[in-house]
Amino acid sequence: MRIRIKPAEDFGIGGAVARETRGRMLGRDGRFNVRRSGLGFFESWSAYHWLLNIGWPTFLSLLATAFVSVNVLFGALYLACGPGALIRPADDPMTSPFWQAFFFSVETLGTIGYGHVSPRGLPANALVAAESFVSLVGFALVAGIAFARFARPVAKIRFSDVALIAPYQGITAFMFRIANIRSNELLEVRPRVSLSRRRMNGGSTEREFHELALERDNVVFFPLSWTIVHPIDEASPLNGVTAEQLKASDAEFMIYLTALDETFSQIVHARASYRADEVVFGARFRNIIDREDETGMVRVDVRRIGAFDMTPD
Repeated sequence: MRIRIKPAEDFGIGGAVARETRGRMLGRDGRFNVRRSGLGFFESWSAYHWLLNIGWPTFLSLLATAFVSVNVLFGALYLACGPGALIRPADDPMTSPFWQAFFFSVETLGTIGYGHVSPRGLPANALVAAESFVSLVGFALVAGIAFARFARPVAKIRFSDVALIAPYQGITAFMFRIANIRSNELLEVRPRVSLSRRRMNGGSTEREFHELALERDNVVFFPLSWTIVHPIDEASPLNGVTAEQLKASDAEFMIYLTALDETFSQIVHARASYRADEVVFGARFRNIIDREDETGMVRVDVRRIGAFDMTPD
């Protein structure tokens, strides 16, 4: 199936994107290389989605920074209320007023309340009330976001570093390899592979999209690795194509995977792409499946998922 993107047509990524893009349209991490402009920062940015998608080290660092910043702010406000705003025990070894105010703020924000330091006067007690409200709302928000991060199923599919055009059952085939790097099981894994390339048509360049027919378009169970294969026969858009022609046509293979996460019983997604310079001609993937010991346990060495050997001419 071939689809030509014309000004009045749209293939989901947008006709203008398909015509004008000179780099890769889909990154190896699955993100589309499209930037939005003409919007205000808060129109296009969602704090909730951003907090869900950042890594755990960044998320925890952000929480720690926010926690320290809030306590520094309230500690400074307690100091601004005057020297008698906080009543301290006479034998308190901490002599710095700032650190006394800072750690009083920590105890108030965390609802710890040791009782060694207490507020006095309306301004200090009003600050305690305000900080208690900030604590209630803040911890509720943090707990909700942390739960959403834990509860949101995300597919961790590792794609081979390169795709191959290799000998296959008397012909050749385009193929790449995937593996699930998490211990949870994925069921009903379904890939779709599209080829995007440019072709001259009457002096102008058009981008074509071909949906590639796969040897097998789904697997029920996915405990090991899977080499996804598109046989290159007479009906294939890759029939007779050389490595030089593939690069000259600005080709890109875009992969979209869906699967059912057994733990959450929800559909998860994964995306990736291969540019023409990431396709190796005349090679075979190395075997990555071994029997571990005399028990017959099967082991998949995911580190070698992209390993290949060149075939003899």
